[in-house]
Amino acid sequence: MADIKTQAAAAVRELIDIAGLKAGQLLVVGCSSSEIVGATIGHGSSLEAAEAAFAGLYPVLKERGIFLAAQCCEHLNRALIVERAAAEKFGFEIVHVVPQPKAGGSFATTAWRNFDDPVAVEFIKADAGLDIGLTLIGMHLKHVAVPVRLQQSSIGEARVTAARTRPKYIGGERARYE
Repeated sequence: MADIKTQAAAAVRELIDIAGLKAGQLLVVGCSSSEIVGATIGHGSSLEAAEAAFAGLYPVLKERGIFLAAQCCEHLNRALIVERAAAEKFGFEIVHVVPQPKAGGSFATTAWRNFDDPVAVEFIKADAGLDIGLTLIGMHLKHVAVPVRLQQSSIGEARVTAARTRPKYIGGERARYE
């Protein structure tokens, strides 16, 4: 489990640096603990693996003032667990549910248990995302998502994909962009 924690910390640090995330921004993480331990997504949930991944990710994010949104599994329609402060800052509508390992997923359950004041929300638009084990986080990113190839390409046995976002280019041929 120590390797999972180390790998998760490395992946999130790399993504933060590449994406240029700043304090007050939002990062979504989808995490299949099943995939981390080498099982098929949804068929081998491991609270220990989720706790190890969370222990690697969350302190890095908290230290940098970046909000974490933990995506629940399909049984909760991929709702997200966030700190109440994030929900209030971004104007997210809070919904009533408490994730469990078999209904919400082990990672979302771990976030719920470790956040200071957790709430569930259905919709966000994150500035960047980390997908651990093919959990499909794209619906929770701002409109222009840019794939990021990380050197830390796996956590445990799970493949890791990442994305950052950028503002849309608008205005046509006379527009200027930085």
